Amino acid sequence: MLKLLRIEIVVVLGALLGAVSVVHAEPVIKIDGSSTVFPITEAVAEDFQIAKKGAAKVTVGISGTGGGFKKFCRGEIDIANASRPILKKEMDACKAAGVQYVEMPVAYDALTVVANPRNDWVKVITVADLKKIWEPDAQGKITSWKQVNSAWPDEPIKLYGPGADSGTFDYFTEAIVGKAKSSRGDFTASEDDNVLVQGVASDKNALGYFGFAYYNENQKKLRALAVDGGKGGIIPSVETVEDGSYQPLSRPIFIYISIKATEKPEVREFLEFYMKNASPLVKEVKYFPLPAQAYTTNLEHLNKKKLGTVFNGQPEVGVQIEELLKREASL
Repeated sequence: MLKLLRIEIVVVLGALLGAVSVVHAEPVIKIDGSSTVFPITEAVAEDFQIAKKGAAKVTVGISGTGGGFKKFCRGEIDIANASRPILKKEMDACKAAGVQYVEMPVAYDALTVVANPRNDWVKVITVADLKKIWEPDAQGKITSWKQVNSAWPDEPIKLYGPGADSGTFDYFTEAIVGKAKSSRGDFTASEDDNVLVQGVASDKNALGYFGFAYYNENQKKLRALAVDGGKGGIIPSVETVEDGSYQPLSRPIFIYISIKATEKPEVREFLEFYMKNASPLVKEVKYFPLPAQAYTTNLEHLNKKKLGTVFNGQPEVGVQIEELLKREASL
């Protein structure tokens, strides 16, 4: 009888503890995708969790824009970070799974081409030079700096770039080669931009590209190259992004929100917090904020459930801030 009583007590205690753990389990907001957008969303997440005093948890992964959309369209995450607009095949995958979404541009990025500081022969690089280096036909053939420009040394060129699941990879290849994902394959690839930073920083003959924030945080280790898109070499900066002169590597970056996820109060609170604090936090992590109206429009679209994308599933290069705002306002 005593043994039976002990068992009953253990069962009751277990049930009570389980109930307590369920009551106190903090809701989790799941985010994944672009490593370029990661610094912004991570900064927002940290401040939001402080403001909520531990009442909500936000996880932010970096599986790349493509990897994030795969998870998003399977309903595995609430929000996808994206360094390019959603593509037609991803729209179809989301539609097939019944995942509807709101598109929110959150900042502009200047995709930055970087060299090692000990590289003293390249200050300006043309779009034609970049194409010659990165196009598929260059694989195994363009292996030295001299082959790109006869004035440059006969030294091996070591390339570092984002992996195939990266929106930065998609955008760069579209802008430079003329077709998304069209690239040589014999380079050091990673979805983690910090790996690329370290690669270029440790090799005199290295050349790489990634989001501006990662360059800005590592200026002592890297040197940004001026990019000549036909109007002379332009260095990425606040001014050249805002006036549209840093082309073709200036681009909007986004978050995508599952409309189903917005039924959860913590997700809606997070998004409101994101849009109200985006401008200073975007600056803090060294990207370029949008005009205040853009963040207000994002929340209006959320409240009115204006679904879909203004990019029609197509990769686009050279969309300037003013044009982006016009499109979003007309959604």
